[in-house]
Amino acid sequence: MSTVERNENLRNIAIIAHVDHGKTTLVDAMFQQTGLFRADQKVDERLMDTMDLERERGITIAAKNCSIQWKGVRINIIDTPGHADFGGEVERAISMADGAILLVDASEGPLPQTRFVLKKALEAGLKILVVINKIDRQDARPEQVLDEIYDLMIDLDATEEQLEFSLLYAVGREGIAKRALEEEGENLHPLLDTILEEIPGPSHDSSAPFQMLVSDLDYSDYMGRLAIGKVFNGTARSRDSLICMGEKEQNISLKVSKLQVYRGMTLVDVDEVQVGDIAVLAGIEDVKIGDTICNGEAPMALPRISVDKPTVSMEFTVNDSPFGGTEGRYVQSSRIRARLRRETLLNVAVEVEENGDRDSVLVKGRGEFQLAILIETMRREGYEFCVGRPEVIYRHENGCKMEPLERLMVDCEEQFLGVVTEKLSLRKGKMTNLVNNGKGRVHMEFSVPTRALIGYRDEFLTDTRGTGIMHSLFDGYGEYRGDCPSRFTGSIVSDRTGKAVPYALFNLEPRGRLFVVPGDPVYEGMIVGEHNRVQDIGVNPSKEKKLSNMRAAGKDDNVILTPIKPMTLEQAISFIREDERVEITPLSVRMRKTILSDQKRHMMRGARLKKKNLGL
Repeated sequence: MSTVERNENLRNIAIIAHVDHGKTTLVDAMFQQTGLFRADQKVDERLMDTMDLERERGITIAAKNCSIQWKGVRINIIDTPGHADFGGEVERAISMADGAILLVDASEGPLPQTRFVLKKALEAGLKILVVINKIDRQDARPEQVLDEIYDLMIDLDATEEQLEFSLLYAVGREGIAKRALEEEGENLHPLLDTILEEIPGPSHDSSAPFQMLVSDLDYSDYMGRLAIGKVFNGTARSRDSLICMGEKEQNISLKVSKLQVYRGMTLVDVDEVQVGDIAVLAGIEDVKIGDTICNGEAPMALPRISVDKPTVSMEFTVNDSPFGGTEGRYVQSSRIRARLRRETLLNVAVEVEENGDRDSVLVKGRGEFQLAILIETMRREGYEFCVGRPEVIYRHENGCKMEPLERLMVDCEEQFLGVVTEKLSLRKGKMTNLVNNGKGRVHMEFSVPTRALIGYRDEFLTDTRGTGIMHSLFDGYGEYRGDCPSRFTGSIVSDRTGKAVPYALFNLEPRGRLFVVPGDPVYEGMIVGEHNRVQDIGVNPSKEKKLSNMRAAGKDDNVILTPIKPMTLEQAISFIREDERVEITPLSVRMRKTILSDQKRHMMRGARLKKKNLGL
């Protein structure tokens, strides 16, 4: 007869926090205080941010694992991203955890992305431990933040048991945690002790054979494909013969060539993995996230990791501009396709679809930010390609057109309340809540279509003079709210190939905002600026001053151009319209028209106008 037991030598915890609430800094302090490093050893800050993009942006993009030892118990820490666009990473991380630490800033309180990850943790039935961090801030308000946490958990339908969470206060930067505000904190021992007391050890069926759910994949040049996941039942040894159960219960035989587990940030070889271990298994090539690796004599599949469906799609195409192939290493459509297919193996939230065109492919994801991170990663790897404007994915239910909606939270000064409300109402946003605390700032909540927020962030920062804070969270599908404008300005488009010259750019400045500087190469169809008016305008940025042998007063003035802020990748993606693309290379980010020839665009405009006049 089977009995449920717990492995008390292990704890698996996920850390939930919004961007910049101090999660990675707290984990650094836990490493230091559990003896992972020598007292005099020099270590980098933010050890868990292993990707270059994570260090540059100060955010967690990929879920990662590490472990620490405390009082003879190994604590496996699973770092979850704080952004809803990386929801696939969150769902994978939570599948390996038995409990979660909810880390909240003592001033900002629980923010929308916290809500998303916490919702997933509560649905998975994880035991929650709350830590209010940064209590040393001048504007800290821990009592009010605690009330907000209770309100949030009640709103997310937390059970009575989940609402009776343990609470600690911390200053992660100084490595201090305490059970009460009035206590004098010295170290993180109260937090580590609470983890052992409150978070349960991994449960398992004592009589069940080996079962491991694949939650992550990696690749080694020496060992090939690596399957990473939590051992739910039984044990496995190196050289064991097992099977991998796929999505349609297809069984693939495998022989374990190597077993590894996490010790600190590094992997160490072991002869055996036990229940609750987060194991790294080598010996199988054809494995996907969500597969079950189990004993061949009694194969039983575990429930697959379910992820929310993508809400945004983007077209990836080969770069067919005149500069195509001059800056990138991988430019062929087959190379771009292969790289995107590889991404779907590692990221369950990304889907790749063929669209019938040999030179393009459709990529679907959780949000434009997730796709922007994928694009940035690919360009750093040497890929060169073009992408179209992000498009939301519509659904049709009972004859109604449904579109993804966002729950938007805005915090801004009271004087900008009018302009923010006006701009969002134009974009079909509906205000659901307004709180004025009487201190000069207002907090607003809106229900807004996802498509309306594409390109709005820069406009919002301009409208609030850089003082506004905006967070959004996917809020399900709702009825289509009608057409809304995406951009109120046109594009300044180069009508020939050449190099931008100061004289031409100086004379173009009154037309709008420029994106190029003198000396930049340009080509026909390339977008060199943003026009003040709605329509596009063709210009010659290579036009030089006509020289003559006659001197005239005031004609030899030095040309002084307005400084130009370079367009970032995210700004370029949100700026372009339906008939435009972003050209991405390892060295440059340029915007261009999909059809480069000015003559062809003119003919197509004429054909569309003729159709409209005929009522076709």
